[in-house]
Amino acid sequence: MSKNLLIVGGTGFIGKHLAFNAIKKGFNTQILSFNEQPAKNRLEGANYISCDVSNYLELKEKIPKQIEYVVNLSGYIDHSNFKEGGSNTIDTHFGGTQNILKLIDWKNLKRFIQIGSSDEYGNNPAPQKEDMPSKPISPYSFSKSASTELLQMLNRNESFPAVILRFFLVFGPGQDKKRFIPQIIEGCLSNSTFPVSDGDQLRDFCYVENIIDGIFLSMEVDDANGHIINLGSGIPMTIRNVINFIKKDIGLGRPDFGKIPYRPDENMRLYADISKAKKLLGWKEKISFEEGIRNTIDFYKEK
Repeated sequence: MSKNLLIVGGTGFIGKHLAFNAIKKGFNTQILSFNEQPAKNRLEGANYISCDVSNYLELKEKIPKQIEYVVNLSGYIDHSNFKEGGSNTIDTHFGGTQNILKLIDWKNLKRFIQIGSSDEYGNNPAPQKEDMPSKPISPYSFSKSASTELLQMLNRNESFPAVILRFFLVFGPGQDKKRFIPQIIEGCLSNSTFPVSDGDQLRDFCYVENIIDGIFLSMEVDDANGHIINLGSGIPMTIRNVINFIKKDIGLGRPDFGKIPYRPDENMRLYADISKAKKLLGWKEKISFEEGIRNTIDFYKEK
C-alpha cells in the first residue's frame, strides 16, 4: 500500500528533489504550490495542485484528504523589512502553516515535517545547537520561529506528530540563480568580474541530496517526533574559500572581494552542531561539499 505524501512548496528547489525521490520510493505524491506548473516541468507520478496557502478558503477547497505525511517547504526566502514585504512573508510562512494545520486530517497523519531555517538562531554563537533560544532578526526568521513554537506546543499538548528540521545553506542542481552558489558559478563560467564581500563569514553548506536523506529519516524514525533537528554539514567554511574553490575548479572568474559590505546584523559565524541528527536519525552526509559543488557546476554548464 503506497504512503500518501503532501509536499507543500513542492515545485521549489528542495521540493523538486524531494518529490523526485519520493516517487522513486513509492510514495503517492501530492505537490501543492502557488504557481501552476506547465506540463514540461511536472514529474511523472505526482499530482500537482495550484493554491495560495495563505488563502484559507482556496486551500480548504484544494488540500488533499487522507494525507499521512506532510513536508512544509512553502514560502520564499525573503529578508525584507516588515513594511517592505516582510508582513507578506509572515502571512505566507506562519499564516500558511496555520491554515494547513487547520485543514489536514490529524487522525490519518503520521508525521508533519516543518522546514525551519538556521536564521531562527539569529546571532547565537556558533556552532548553533537546537536548544538555543530563537533570536529572529527579520520577518522571515520570525515566521519560521513562530511556526516552530506553534508546532512544538501542539506536539506537547495535543500529541501532534511534528518534527522541525532546520536547514543551513543547501545547494545543488536546479537552485535559483539568484542564490549564492549559483551566482558564483555563473560568474565564473562567464569569466566575469563580479562583486562579493570580503568573505570572512563562516557558513555551513550542505548538498541537497544529503538534506533529502534527512527528510526521509525524520519521517521514519519514531524518536524524532517532537524534536528540532539541525541539518547541515557541521563544517564551517569561509565564504572566501567557497568562492575560491569554485573559481579554481572552473578555472575562470574574477571575484572582486570587498565590494559588497556586510549586513549590519550579519552573523559572521553560522554553522550547525549536527550531533543530534547523527544520534537521533542516524544521518550523515553521503556526498561531500567538493563532490556536490562539482555536480552543481556540471548542471549549470549544461544549462
